Amino acid sequence: MEQGFLGKLKRVKIGDILAIFKLLAAIIPALILRAKRKDIWLLCDNGKEAGDNAFFLYEYIRKEHPECDTVFAISPKSRDYGKVKALGPVVDFGSLKHWIYYLAADKNISSQKLGKPNAALCYVLEVYGILKNKRAFLQHGIITADLTFLHFEHTKMSLFVTSTKKEWTYVERVYGYPAGINQELGLCRFDRLHDAVPDTRKLLIMPTWRMYIRNEMKGSGSLEEFKKTDYYRYWMAIVGDRDFLRWARENGIEVIFCPHREMENFLEAFELDEELISLRSVKDTPIQPLLMESGYLLTDYSSVAMDFAYMKKPLCYYHFDEEKFRSSHHPIGDFSFEEEGFGPVCAEPEKVKECIKKAFDTEMGFVNEEIYIDRHGKYFDLYDRENCRRNYEAVCAMKRYDKY
Repeated sequence: MEQGFLGKLKRVKIGDILAIFKLLAAIIPALILRAKRKDIWLLCDNGKEAGDNAFFLYEYIRKEHPECDTVFAISPKSRDYGKVKALGPVVDFGSLKHWIYYLAADKNISSQKLGKPNAALCYVLEVYGILKNKRAFLQHGIITADLTFLHFEHTKMSLFVTSTKKEWTYVERVYGYPAGINQELGLCRFDRLHDAVPDTRKLLIMPTWRMYIRNEMKGSGSLEEFKKTDYYRYWMAIVGDRDFLRWARENGIEVIFCPHREMENFLEAFELDEELISLRSVKDTPIQPLLMESGYLLTDYSSVAMDFAYMKKPLCYYHFDEEKFRSSHHPIGDFSFEEEGFGPVCAEPEKVKECIKKAFDTEMGFVNEEIYIDRHGKYFDLYDRENCRRNYEAVCAMKRYDKY
């Protein structure tokens, strides 16, 4: 993926151009606001939802450090708007007021790079050193691939959060962050995972997205084109297999299929037997409670696998398109799913179904294997309820990076 200025320029949309006018209108009000409130903390997940690390940090700060001048940016149309507003001040995502707070804030804190009033315009302001503030990236997950868009040259972050010693070492070696910016603190949302009480008879199927599908398949014929992809065929071989689903029902297993939000436009292509499997939309389904209550996870390369593994629950990786995924979505990193992962790695649907059945005990439900419990102990060197505290203290101490 192109990450330079020309690459960004190619993806500019009308909304990005219109955002320039909001930016210009916000400059003077922002200067006035900054003069009055010198230490504003502006937090955001992705604008549409509040259930990721920025929300949990905001919740922690509002309860433990209410003296902090914090504001959370979220769309008023979001299902999570009410729960955020109940905690403290909010600003409508993408609004003129959001721009004013974005320019005035001493600290911009987000779990995703999209957590800005306009990602394209903010990229220019931040990476080219126009906006002088402190920026903390709380992460969306634990890095297992070479995510070039998160390299220092494309973020210029003041704080970059990692969650394990292995991840910290990899980012330190490859991502180019100056000393002290990359810190092993843990994901804020992990604090809540210790409260999980899973239903050991609930099977969650949660694949991530594919960039080439989202970008290339648009228009009225997109569903028919989508049905020709390996992504559709391989996932339908699981979620459309009535024999497998009947086995699940006979054993009292609830099966839920919940694809990534970037695949929402293709949900209609999955014609499923609603009596045997439940199709969920991320727009209507809070993700963390779903992960916490499920007993087994089938995914591919999704970051949710790390949340599930953190809770020491069984899972399976479905890697049917490894070469295509690595060449068109995310290049391989230094994490070996086969040698370090927290469940079996399968390339064929029959093997997947075999692994799921093997993990099921008729009396206990889904049970994890000792080999993966052992890997958990070796990989998650931070395993406690102190992630929000560590992140808060690091944000307090972070310094602005001025060498652009």
